Amino acid sequence: MAELRRCSDDALNFEGLKLSIQYPRKLCRATNFAMMIQRSFLRQVQAVKQISRLQPSRTASIIQSPSRRIPSIAFPQRISPRYYSAAPEASTDQSPSSEPPQSEADEEQDPIELELEAKDREIIDLKDRCLRSIADFRNLQDRTKRDIQSARDFAIQKFASDLIESVDNLDRALSTVPPSKLQPQNSDPDTPAQDNDYNKDLSNLYDGLKMTETILMGTLKKHGLERFDPSEGEGEMFNPNLHEATFQTKVEGKEDGRVFMTQQKGFLLNGRVLRAAKVGIVKNS
Repeated sequence: MAELRRCSDDALNFEGLKLSIQYPRKLCRATNFAMMIQRSFLRQVQAVKQISRLQPSRTASIIQSPSRRIPSIAFPQRISPRYYSAAPEASTDQSPSSEPPQSEADEEQDPIELELEAKDREIIDLKDRCLRSIADFRNLQDRTKRDIQSARDFAIQKFASDLIESVDNLDRALSTVPPSKLQPQNSDPDTPAQDNDYNKDLSNLYDGLKMTETILMGTLKKHGLERFDPSEGEGEMFNPNLHEATFQTKVEGKEDGRVFMTQQKGFLLNGRVLRAAKVGIVKNS
């Protein structure tokens, strides 16, 4: 404002100076000085106009002088800056259960922790593989033991199959001797020998064969080969896993399905059926 007033005073002085010039020699210097002042004044006026276009302002009062009226100039009004917050307004109705947003620093995990988690997963995987390998090895050991034991138990299976035919022939030879030939029926010494069916030599032969069979069967039993007769005693009930039924007939005093006769004895090798017994079964119904 003071600057504009100085410009106005200079312009008035220039008017007075132009009237007071008497010598033509000083006219050129005064003209140059006046033009300089005029250009300076125009620059300031243009600057004020540009400022007034950017920011609206109230017009200043007209400056008048007694000799010349200066046009009114709009001076910008100083506007105090108003600052606004860029942060969003906090919501007043937030629920207490809502969790605060996590910062980027919290979301970013430590690379050391990530590496430790990867190592832990790798350890768990390796431990699982180790346990599975141990379990497979133990199963292999048990299976190998069973195979070895089975090979030992049934190594003589073919030999036993060929041997049981000889045992059957020995049993048939012993069964053909009638009991009346084995012991004297009359112990009276006055009775003549021709009247008695007892034969001492036959009895001795029978006893020797019987002892041979007993020792043979004991030896076979040590190696797992056993003979069984399902008709001994009251007779066993028919078992399709151990017996082979050849015929059925009525027998009084016995229930259906019971074995009453054995045509061929059976053999077991370490609990496995080497040969099923051929039997006759009762069927009264």
